Amino acid sequence: MKASHVVWDWNGTLLNDNHAVLAAVNEVCAGFGRPELSWVEWQAAYARPMQVSYEQILQRTLDEEEWARVDKLYHERYDALLHTCELASGTLDVLRQCAESGRTQSLLSMWFHARLTPTVEQYGLTSYFTRVDGLAAAIGGGSKADSLVRHLEAQQLDPATVVLIGDVVDDSEAAQAAGTQCILVSTGAMSRSSLEATGAPVTNSIAEAIRQLG
Repeated sequence: MKASHVVWDWNGTLLNDNHAVLAAVNEVCAGFGRPELSWVEWQAAYARPMQVSYEQILQRTLDEEEWARVDKLYHERYDALLHTCELASGTLDVLRQCAESGRTQSLLSMWFHARLTPTVEQYGLTSYFTRVDGLAAAIGGGSKADSLVRHLEAQQLDPATVVLIGDVVDDSEAAQAAGTQCILVSTGAMSRSSLEATGAPVTNSIAEAIRQLG
């Protein structure tokens, strides 16, 4: 696989936040009177748009007001646990090696932009990226495809020269829609079998993902 630019996903890819995600999901479950989920159960339910996931686990259709409540419960708990999250193993080395190979890198997340940018700066990663984009909307949970197209256009990148590295099926679907390549890592919110079903290469780590680029 050849690429001169890497678009990185954040949550579950460069940031190891699985424990915070599960705690936040279970905050939603508690708020709606549902028993807690295990990580495996959450992986099985995970889908985009996210509202589908929550309607499945809560076994009800969510109206606009209820979906806003889900989003609030989730992010308040997640934000409270953010300080306990760490970068994925080897992140600094991987980003450094990628830069030294002559490739440029950027970051695209479906997490809120106002929370993403200071967090990336806090971890000392901002200088590695030509652009950092998060979600501009007030409520999350949508698809990444349109965001990826805008992210590439803002940098005047040829999609054929780009690889997106992420951890969920939505990353693969976004890459297909935008015309980029994609590598998935099995470190995040979806099972390996779900990732493999996309047809994209699936690796165990971001270091292994970068090695796919040669």
